[in-house]
Amino acid sequence: MESIGNNPLSKYFRQPVIYIRLPSDGRWWEPESLNLPETGELAIYPMSARDEITLKTPDALMNGQGIVDVIQSCCPNIKDAWKCPSVDVDAILISIRIATYGNKMSFESTCTHCQERNTHELDLGESLGSIQCPEYQQPIAYDDLKIKLKPQQYFTVNRANMATFEEQKIMSTLADQEIDADTKSQMLRESMQKLIDLGIRACALSTEYVELADGTRVDNFDYILEFYRNAELEVTRRLQETVNQLVEQGKIAPLTLNCFGCNTAYSAELQFDYSNFFAQGF
Repeated sequence: MESIGNNPLSKYFRQPVIYIRLPSDGRWWEPESLNLPETGELAIYPMSARDEITLKTPDALMNGQGIVDVIQSCCPNIKDAWKCPSVDVDAILISIRIATYGNKMSFESTCTHCQERNTHELDLGESLGSIQCPEYQQPIAYDDLKIKLKPQQYFTVNRANMATFEEQKIMSTLADQEIDADTKSQMLRESMQKLIDLGIRACALSTEYVELADGTRVDNFDYILEFYRNAELEVTRRLQETVNQLVEQGKIAPLTLNCFGCNTAYSAELQFDYSNFFAQGF
């Protein structure tokens, strides 16, 4: 946080509002990307006016830079938010929202029984408390190999999401354009291959190491990536299934809400639309 020495207004600068423990407890962060205090708790500051403007800039949200800038502004102990393990992102963002606007937030959802649109007031503190770090300790056993998983970093998740979005948009556009069949078929194959490559790369980025029968641990990313490109389908299928299960474990617990229309309880997930999630009064 920038400061000019001896500024008489310094006592009015932002101060920490809450302190949180990361779901990861600091694991999987790269050296020098996080300055974790001995208490294990991070100070969370409210957003500044510049932070709020950043989150209203579509390009900054799309490429992830806006989220990174706001995290580093509101949590000075985080030196490089791009390196943030994916399991910590939601907890950090909810904490920033609480520090800025308080625990309460309006939430709109549709009743699964009568399709009534409902608006409830949520306690984000409860949602924050429900976040658990998935269990990454148990490796996947395949043949005589043990595959140890880890969460991906925010940078790789964001880049993969952007690339997948672009490829899917290309495929959708091609389906509607008047292009000769051979050209369209070739372009569709190329886009499909890129999506497949993204999936294989995601497997490699989710792997901490592969342990051989003799105890040797292979943690070189290029070796692991080549392994997944040439392994049997069953290997990547089981890994992707396990990764999906871990992602589900790390999600915010679904909300149980009561419909104002039919007075029936239903379940809804708290999902992030950052431009709205950080809007005051939302």
